[in-house]
Amino acid sequence: MEGSATLRKATMTQGTFCFDNYDLDGITSKVADFGQNRFGYLVTPNTDHLVRLLDDSAMRSAYDRATFVLLDSRFVAKVVGLLRGLQLPVCTGSDLTARLFGSVVQQEDRLVLIGGSAEQAQDLRRRYRLLRLAHHNPPMGFIHDPAAVEQTLRFVESMSPFRFCLLAVGSPQQELIAQMLAQRARARGLALCVGASIDFLTGVEQRAPKWMQNSGLEWLYRLMQNPRRLAYRYLIRGPRILPRLAFYRIGFRDLPLTQQMPPPQPPQPLLNRACAPIALDVRRAA
Repeated sequence: MEGSATLRKATMTQGTFCFDNYDLDGITSKVADFGQNRFGYLVTPNTDHLVRLLDDSAMRSAYDRATFVLLDSRFVAKVVGLLRGLQLPVCTGSDLTARLFGSVVQQEDRLVLIGGSAEQAQDLRRRYRLLRLAHHNPPMGFIHDPAAVEQTLRFVESMSPFRFCLLAVGSPQQELIAQMLAQRARARGLALCVGASIDFLTGVEQRAPKWMQNSGLEWLYRLMQNPRRLAYRYLIRGPRILPRLAFYRIGFRDLPLTQQMPPPQPPQPLLNRACAPIALDVRRAA
């Protein structure tokens, strides 16, 4: 049962981020072996997600129950490395999705895709010779429509057990749907909150060049591609993460509290034991 939501749960209070200590190679085997006898879900927080977690209690709750929480930001990893001398593993949702389709998913696997167009679903079937890919694309803003949410949940549950359910409806919608599926306890299989990964995989959007990805500059490439939509996210909201990365405790979900990295300054009180295990404790500055 390693990796189950129950055993790996880490308390997510205001200002607490929890990461698992896996890079792409490390998580691939975990995901491949997850099975179809239980339900779990995987989230991949990027910089924008981490900033929104500071204020969004519903999103924090969804992250709290996630089976796997993987850092999706090389920018965050590089900043933490520069300021703190720590090496955080990175596994982007896009890289993981491409890896799964390229080397893990089999033709006969039952897969569910939530989000994306019918054309994208058909493209995936053709590219990877998939025989059992079920697709449902809820309407824009569906998370605010109880009937549309229920329809989406029932669609996923009707396809259970599945090997993978790809939730590609954007954040926080996909994380909230994953949490609802966990709470209802009817589905079996692993759900992955993959955001725009399907767009990249099917060529609807282009990822940044490798050198920009490796340099932590993928955000800049996306900003240049769509400045009107992303300027606020990257230039106004995003910088809020910097003081938290500089001054607060960093560690991993699977380490005891006593092994977490303490803040460089000022000294912080130990968390209550009820909050362990924890990965990144980011508390609001006074």
